Amino acid sequence: MPDFPEAIAKAHAHHLRPRCLCKPGAPGAEMYVARLSDGFVIKRMPNTGWQHATDCTSYEPPADFSGLGPLVGSAIVENPVTGVTSLRLDFPMTKLPGRHMQPAAGSSSSSVASQGQRLGLRALLHYLWDQAELTHWKPGFAGRRNWATVRRHLLQAAENKTTHGQPLLASLYIPEVFSVEQRNAIQTRRQRLWARSAPRHGQPQPLLLMVAEVKEIAPARFGHKAVIKHLPDQAFALDDALYRRLGRCFECELSLWSTEPDLHLLMVATIRVDEAGTPCIVEMSLMLTTSQWLPVNDGWDRQLVEALVRQGRSFVKGLRYNMQGDQSLVCASLLDCGAKPCPLFIDHEHNLDTRLPADRSVLPPDSSGAAWRWNPVLSDMPALPRRQFNAQPSASPEPVEVE
Repeated sequence: MPDFPEAIAKAHAHHLRPRCLCKPGAPGAEMYVARLSDGFVIKRMPNTGWQHATDCTSYEPPADFSGLGPLVGSAIVENPVTGVTSLRLDFPMTKLPGRHMQPAAGSSSSSVASQGQRLGLRALLHYLWDQAELTHWKPGFAGRRNWATVRRHLLQAAENKTTHGQPLLASLYIPEVFSVEQRNAIQTRRQRLWARSAPRHGQPQPLLLMVAEVKEIAPARFGHKAVIKHLPDQAFALDDALYRRLGRCFECELSLWSTEPDLHLLMVATIRVDEAGTPCIVEMSLMLTTSQWLPVNDGWDRQLVEALVRQGRSFVKGLRYNMQGDQSLVCASLLDCGAKPCPLFIDHEHNLDTRLPADRSVLPPDSSGAAWRWNPVLSDMPALPRRQFNAQPSASPEPVEVE
């Protein structure tokens, strides 16, 4: 449609609201036009993704399916007029001169354990993963996701997002795919960004936010270091206190990652550059993903997600954000079971008394009415709900990017 870019540009200028006609016979879900760095894009209105057909590219499960629900409108405020989303964080993005910053991994106010109406580090990573639609899966995506694709989607997701009144992209560092031929250019771009976090006498030091895949966490000559994939010429310093807390807080993730070579371990961290120009990790959180970059919490979660991928199902992976692990949330939402999503739950031993397979009080209102439940302690994984129609392929399939 050659006139489409001009049409949405005019719609943006006149504050017009396009409608998505994904549901035949319905008036259409209202959308809005947002400006991005390279043009305009049509976006769904805040918290309306569930109003779209499950095979529509604009569909999102209800926020209450995941830990996103309590954060919408408080920690995450989207403005359809400006297209800007404001994010409230529960961790600092500056370091005051002379003040020692106690490492937060594993503390009562850590990004993993935080409660309330702000985004912890893990919740921010979950939000970016959701916004990048890396939680979505269709059979046609197989073989199309690599780090270059993940990085591009995350950077696009960070556009038009602000924290503390500043653009999120200005402080976000995601390593580029390493290339020997491009080593100098990559290093120059990296140093240009890191220079923003260099200490300045008498002024608060800005911190950078890094999202990267961990290759190794190991002892260094002094303290410990995190080695990042696609960044062979630079390690990140961890002091002993942060390293000890890391082991306590993420014991499950680290144990599973160390024994399963197909899993990716993602790090989200605030980093600062010291006087010697060495990047140091201030606060961090970890997230496991499958080989398809779909997030998982533990081995049971992984077993379910990989069964869904293996059987060619279409689904959206649910994320916990700030929620504790003992709170019942939808593990994944199947999108190929009819007009409404089918929520999938995994019950664990510590919440056996709340299983209630026939109780709809734990189900968001948009579910199909029949939740699939599995308690690994009591039984093998039951058969997944039957597919009622073949999900339509994505209108904009993820392009293959050569690493």
